[in-house]
Amino acid sequence: MAPNDHYTIISADGHAGGNHVQYREYLDPEWRDEFDAWRGGYKNPFRDLQDDGRSRNWDSARRNADLDAEGVAAEVLFPNTVPPFFPTGVVIAPAPSVADFPKRLAGLRAHNRWLVDFVAESPERRAGLAQVALNEVDEAVADVKWAREQGLRGILLPGVSPDTPWIDPLFSAIYDPLWAICQELDMSITHHAGGSGIPNYGKHPSSLTMFVLESGFFANRAIWHLIMSGVFERFPGLKFVMTEQGTSWLPPAITKMDDIHTAQVRGRMGEIGMPESGALPHKPSDYFRRNCFLGASFPSPGEASHFHDLGLDKVMWGSDYPHNEACSPFSRESLRHTFNGWNEADLRQVLTETAVSVYGFDLAALQPLADRIGPTVAEIAVPLTEIPDHQSPAFQRA
Repeated sequence: MAPNDHYTIISADGHAGGNHVQYREYLDPEWRDEFDAWRGGYKNPFRDLQDDGRSRNWDSARRNADLDAEGVAAEVLFPNTVPPFFPTGVVIAPAPSVADFPKRLAGLRAHNRWLVDFVAESPERRAGLAQVALNEVDEAVADVKWAREQGLRGILLPGVSPDTPWIDPLFSAIYDPLWAICQELDMSITHHAGGSGIPNYGKHPSSLTMFVLESGFFANRAIWHLIMSGVFERFPGLKFVMTEQGTSWLPPAITKMDDIHTAQVRGRMGEIGMPESGALPHKPSDYFRRNCFLGASFPSPGEASHFHDLGLDKVMWGSDYPHNEACSPFSRESLRHTFNGWNEADLRQVLTETAVSVYGFDLAALQPLADRIGPTVAEIAVPLTEIPDHQSPAFQRA
């Protein structure tokens, strides 16, 4: 069988992290006594970090064996476990308070050090994203420089909740040094869905429902904060990725931004008036096409049917391993279910080439592995006749 008969599958959405014993060794020594006290009182609320599956986050051999079985050659790594001094996993954690910032930053840096070593165990298969906090921009800039020196491929950009006034919104020019260093060092900026930018809903019977209903909005708004505030005009080389946020919401959002821009250009904003910065020199849709990308996690056939409208060079498939809603352990079935009617060249763009462009994977280094484990073109072309009984949206949505 010829090597190009196999797809080189790159998941743009994987999660990993150390356990508390491991993280302790990566903490700066001055924090370890306080960490011991914190760990003694910490109670883990996450079922997937309590059962036998939790080691998938840090056990390289187990993880690679799982990915081999799934046909996944490489992945982008987001955090998953709970770093020192955090109440939850980082993707859904509220922003650090002013008082908590020093120790929370120490916890993030412990994770980043752990991640460097974890990536080094399978460097061709793993693109690690460093974590930064936005409380102090100078510290975030320093973390980006360090991460680049250590071989990490980008940063995880946290959201900014409207009820954290001590942290500036993403449309503030205070972050220009952060955008500048990411552009200079070719570090992608990825914003993952979750709770980091969501306000506190309190403890009401419907609080969790409100969280689920609105979490997408609070993740989605990062794109208009960056586009409409001129970030991509000032920093045209940035690569901004939105992951596990779906895609169907995006065309209407881009149209709305373009409509507002047109009204600004024509001077027809009514009583609101023009922004102090004036209208952007290009349409928001132009900045999207140049600077923005999508990590499309566990896409259903219906969602994938819209990828062409966004541009296939904007879209990257993701598994979401090892989460319960991930495609795994049915990634091959998921790919058949969603993409069986696709043109091979188009599918290679979504499964491989966009991720290579955004995150810098070495496709030649991955080829021997893909030839061994990757699904074949013929395999993915066969429609799925029986849908797995699995909670992944890839199978639950039309």
